[in-house]
Amino acid sequence: MKRFLLLTLALMSLASGSFAADKKETLTSPSGNIKLEVTVGERLTYSAFLGEEQIFRDCPVSLQVGKDVFGTNPKLSGTKRSKVDEVVKPVVPMKYAEVGNKANQLTLLFRGGISVDFRAYDNGIAYRFVINKGKAGQVDVVDEGVTLNLPEAFTAHVSKTKGFKTSYENPYTHVSTADYNAGDEMTYLPILLESPKGTMVLFSESDVRDYPHLFLKPTDGNGFTSVFPKSPETWEPRGDRSWTITKERDCIARTDAQRTLPWRFAVIGTDKTIAENQMEVVLGGKCELDDTSWIKPGKVNWDWWNHWTVWGVDFETGINNDTYKYIIDCASKYGVEYILLDEGWNKRVQDPFTTRDEIDVKELVEYGRQKNVGIVLWLSWLTVEQHMDLIPFYAKMGVKGLKIDFMDHSDQWMVNFYERVVRECAKNKLLVDYHGSFKPSGMEQRLPNLISYEGVRGLEQGGGCKPENSIWLPFMRNAVGPMDFTPGAMHNAQPEDNRGSGSLPMGSGTRAYQMALYVCFESGVQMLADSPSRYLREDECTRFIASVPTTWDETRVLSAKAGDHYVVAKRKEGKWFIGAMTGEKAQDIEISLDFIGKNGHLTYFQDGRNAHRIAVDYKKGEQDVTPQTKLRLHLVRNGGWAGVVE
Repeated sequence: MKRFLLLTLALMSLASGSFAADKKETLTSPSGNIKLEVTVGERLTYSAFLGEEQIFRDCPVSLQVGKDVFGTNPKLSGTKRSKVDEVVKPVVPMKYAEVGNKANQLTLLFRGGISVDFRAYDNGIAYRFVINKGKAGQVDVVDEGVTLNLPEAFTAHVSKTKGFKTSYENPYTHVSTADYNAGDEMTYLPILLESPKGTMVLFSESDVRDYPHLFLKPTDGNGFTSVFPKSPETWEPRGDRSWTITKERDCIARTDAQRTLPWRFAVIGTDKTIAENQMEVVLGGKCELDDTSWIKPGKVNWDWWNHWTVWGVDFETGINNDTYKYIIDCASKYGVEYILLDEGWNKRVQDPFTTRDEIDVKELVEYGRQKNVGIVLWLSWLTVEQHMDLIPFYAKMGVKGLKIDFMDHSDQWMVNFYERVVRECAKNKLLVDYHGSFKPSGMEQRLPNLISYEGVRGLEQGGGCKPENSIWLPFMRNAVGPMDFTPGAMHNAQPEDNRGSGSLPMGSGTRAYQMALYVCFESGVQMLADSPSRYLREDECTRFIASVPTTWDETRVLSAKAGDHYVVAKRKEGKWFIGAMTGEKAQDIEISLDFIGKNGHLTYFQDGRNAHRIAVDYKKGEQDVTPQTKLRLHLVRNGGWAGVVE
């Protein structure tokens, strides 16, 4: 009888798929510091460890394709192990001219045409689904299950949103996962998690193609789970820059039956690890353009933030050719590569071919050509969608790029709109800068004429853009790709004194802080947001920010604490630029110049003695330096420090 009972229990255990039948695979990073444990049982789950510290615990992954639900009792048919070891050379390098892509990979093959790739890097983990349902035809991806289970309460740094329609510009919220509950607002990516031991985890995605972007909502158990917008089937225009989705498919993506899905990745380590990471780059895909020689990153004099305000001239300023020629002259004086004609240059937003009477784009293009300054045009996305012929029209005229605005969605249709437009612009050798946009997720690696994205609470928010929020950007939004923050205010104020108006805008933070942003923040097109009259008046400051490159050969984070301070050194050829920024807390930070390699001359701008109260106060200094030099940086609250060694 006892033998019969034992045999019965054993058979029941096998039939129920209990833990005894589970298959566990372990994957470690090249150095062995990060470990993934992948379990195939009733569900497919993974756990992640940094050394002995558990970061994620039993996180299930699932996928529903049509009526087939993968993730419940998955049937493993094989495993493969491989190594990734290559050097990626971004066309528009934000941090490094060469980026190492080195990982160990585990591929699990399942019955039903589904496989999953897992990677372990020395600075994080990544995984993706692969669909192999045949070479022809399409499938409906009904849902993808992405769940993050944390072993205990972490601090979550997130940007909440009430819905899928968002400009991705909400300020950051900082909350314990124990208090971030299922009924609370969801968040878009990236998110930053901080363990009780101080380990930092940046979670985002890359290689998003023909697929929606991922949102996360909190669970009631120290975790997050996925939410996706449905795939739009039909829609109607609303106004001159928006739309109403009139019918949605019952899926998140109708897509190719044989393809890879987006990478889900987590960068794991210190604040420095997060700020220096290039995970979005190495997972984003290969450049698909044969000729990239015409893609020229650079700085841009921007008109909208300063409200076309110049003074000391003998013409009436505003949206007219005289004002833009003045802006071109200023850009040319300082070697700024482009100027932007923002909203207002055409009579109606919906009509990209009829300019207002005071504007002649062709004349401005020719004037700019003589001064080595290119023209970039603002357009709403809806205008571009309805008039795709504007792309070859303005390219033939000599316009160098388009700033496209107000998409405010990241469903499958809108992701495909981004790509259609960037491809068409590439054919016509036009740069693209997306505003009202989602975060970078690999498209700019495949199509590098997509030179930058907004999707950030930047300077255009006026008094709503505060250093206490911006100090998080090197560890969050800018840690996943280029970010058009639009810095450069020359009328500076501490946040409590910011009383800027349309014609006389102010930027919160000190003068040295605004200058440091050009080194600290990364964008293929970096705006100079203030009035040309102010830049001409503040000549020595303007000469410095105009000299800061927009692409880099090497990056070294010298001191960093998310939400507290950030100090970084970046090399372009033979020059090292150093930028430091802080939030509400004043800082005294000592840095070594051992990275400069040889003796040099340092020119720097620091907060003035009274900058804590009078933010425009700054001091310029110079000194000879050696690799043995140590600098003591004093940053007042909402302050900064910027310099160059050459």
